[in-house]
Amino acid sequence: MSEPRGSRRWWVKRVALGMGTVSLGIAALAVADADGADTGRPLFVKRLGATGPLLVFLPGIGGTTRYWELVVASLRDRHRLALVDLLGFGRSPKPWTTYSVSRHLAELERVITPVAAEGPVVLVGHSLGARLAVAYAARFPTQVRGLVLVSMPYFAGGDNAKRFVARRDNGWIWTHMVPFALACLLGRRLLGWAAPMLAGDVPREVAEDMNQMTWRSSTSTMWEVIYRYDLTADLLRLPPSVAVTFLHGDQDESAPLSGIQDIALLRPSVAVSVRKGADHSLPLKHRAWVREQIIEAMR
Repeated sequence: MSEPRGSRRWWVKRVALGMGTVSLGIAALAVADADGADTGRPLFVKRLGATGPLLVFLPGIGGTTRYWELVVASLRDRHRLALVDLLGFGRSPKPWTTYSVSRHLAELERVITPVAAEGPVVLVGHSLGARLAVAYAARFPTQVRGLVLVSMPYFAGGDNAKRFVARRDNGWIWTHMVPFALACLLGRRLLGWAAPMLAGDVPREVAEDMNQMTWRSSTSTMWEVIYRYDLTADLLRLPPSVAVTFLHGDQDESAPLSGIQDIALLRPSVAVSVRKGADHSLPLKHRAWVREQIIEAMR
């Protein structure tokens, strides 16, 4: 017997049906959003320049080779540049896997080891890429002669990281996996076409490429590399032969300057350059300064 239209039970059934339909739709999007298996293809690398010292650039979460290219392409006249898309981002493979620090480093090793055979490289990383650069240099110190770490998040432990991020605007989304995954999934599949129009002062290339990741690669990377990984041991393992330079903005609300100041107490030999008024988008908003600091760090 059917329920009278407009009754309480009628509405409950309609709401349940609607929620079920939405859930199935999201599940279908989630399946379509992920690569089913590892292809064995290496990370995407863009090379610029033919002569000079070699610099390898790693972007932050959601960033790609085009992020760094906007900042450092002009260095190609006197340097060789290797711009890398991290696993799960940009034009690199996006397997259904755990995006742990060890998995990210294994994929980076595949593309860095051949170029480092010509001589140790300088690793330049922004945000997440800076954390991976430190972890890489700690494990392969003979391949790296210097680190330039831009806007690097350091919290001395995963619990501290989650507490810090939770205090930000929309922090509950960033620190809970289901809403974070949904935000990434829906943003990529439903709003991706509008990203350049909604990005404000962010360059079009950067806004477009923020959608070149899957919900799996974004959430797993955030949890494994930021929330569950303490970088302290890697920082202490770096040999004196690896020069370390930090570039940071004093208005960075994503990566507190206090964390970098704590590192300077752990390793007094590191160099710290602070740009007044700069936030987490330091490379994009202060491009000339960042280029100058990279060149200075190589001397």
